[in-house]
Amino acid sequence: MLEIFEPLKRHLGNPALFFPSAPDPSGSASHPRRFEVFNPSTGELLARLPDMQAEDAAAAIDRAYAAQAEWAALTARDRSDALWGWHQLIVEHLDDLSAILTAEMGKPLAEAKSEVSHAAAYLQWYAEEANRIYGETISAPSVDRRLIVVKQPIGVVAAITPWNFPASMIARKIAPALAAGCTVVLKPAEQTPLVAAAMFALAHRAGLPEGVVNLVLASEGAAIGKEMCFNPKVRKVSFTGSTEVGRLLMRQCSEQIKKISLELGGNAPFIVFDDADVDAAVEGAIQAKFRNAGQTCVSANRIYVQAWLHDAFCAKLASRVQSLVVGDGFDPRAAIGPLIDMSALAKIERHIADAVKKGGVIHCGGRRTYEHGTFFQPTVLTGITDGMQIAREETFGPIAPVIRFDDPEQVIRDANDTIYGLAAYFYASDLKRVWRVAEALEYGMVGVNTGRMSSEAAPFGGMKQSGIGREGSRHGLDEYLEMKYVCLGGI
Repeated sequence: MLEIFEPLKRHLGNPALFFPSAPDPSGSASHPRRFEVFNPSTGELLARLPDMQAEDAAAAIDRAYAAQAEWAALTARDRSDALWGWHQLIVEHLDDLSAILTAEMGKPLAEAKSEVSHAAAYLQWYAEEANRIYGETISAPSVDRRLIVVKQPIGVVAAITPWNFPASMIARKIAPALAAGCTVVLKPAEQTPLVAAAMFALAHRAGLPEGVVNLVLASEGAAIGKEMCFNPKVRKVSFTGSTEVGRLLMRQCSEQIKKISLELGGNAPFIVFDDADVDAAVEGAIQAKFRNAGQTCVSANRIYVQAWLHDAFCAKLASRVQSLVVGDGFDPRAAIGPLIDMSALAKIERHIADAVKKGGVIHCGGRRTYEHGTFFQPTVLTGITDGMQIAREETFGPIAPVIRFDDPEQVIRDANDTIYGLAAYFYASDLKRVWRVAEALEYGMVGVNTGRMSSEAAPFGGMKQSGIGREGSRHGLDEYLEMKYVCLGGI
């Protein structure tokens, strides 16, 4: 049973709509173990949930396996209609879903609404793409043969989603899987399981058949992930999270040569060349660095500014950053919410201390904001060098480290000097430079003169150790399809 407490209920119009008094989502009779979900802004207890184990994941996989053939046998139009129905319910309940997300994750309510809308957009996109799974015919080498390529669903998909975008990541994985004819078992992050439970409640209200989508709630992911990787009924694993965990899942999936998609860590460069519009670059840096308190995998982690623009850029950036209000996500003035937990706070403080010890300068911020909660002032650091932790590691917080550069060719080499290759940004006006730099950056996604580029219509994913595969766009659908060649003889 899901136990929902007053701090969450007071933000919802009808809690029973999402968290009814019914058996837990796993479908099993009872779970003596529980885990708790807290509001990172206030520390208030929001919910107590069944703490599922590997055997519960196995049972969910069995249900998905039993439902998969019938789901795949439906027409593309039927699957499209189901996704449209789910999309419509999410749109109708945008405010409640956003409140749940803000309560458990902390991001400002306006950002939460944007994320839930983005989740709905993925459902809409793949409701349309479900009708566009095409095969092909190939010219045969002889007159008595026909060569045909068909695409079929891969089967049961196991998905693991992170806490920083707990609604949109769910839709980005599940929507293409369902459109392709796959069934899904999802394990959301233990910090943010409530919006997942609410979205699944709406999926069932939309009429998705029993076993098509299955939710596994758990405080620990290792045993669940292992079951997903080693269970032969699972044909694909999709994971968004740290590179370290991604490596582990990839090793585990290799035992069965299981298909895997990984969207992992990043160390995004943000480069401002001397021909850039400085004001536009500052606004882009605010978007790319401070959205979700810097807790995004595509967050600008290293801000390179060409020498003669450096001082003007830093002054304007610091002025804008100082205007950002830090506070509870339900405060309409708040632009920066809390960090997800105390370990995230401690990592930021280590990175700042290391930078200052090695010559870095704090232009603004640099401290915790309140005695309670996990709030931290948005911060601008200058004097950053390659030897500092903040230049080599993903910070995942509201810290903007600025690096001065002179040589536009060297900055490309410095930007590429990382094991990561998820996202990069740069600002420039010269068209030759725009094309040259966009092609030279070794990243799966490049934002040119913009600090925000995610879209359901575009492929999301990285190079190098930032992952394998793509999510979103028509290419994201291919991740859940198998290609089959059929040769018809004796025609």
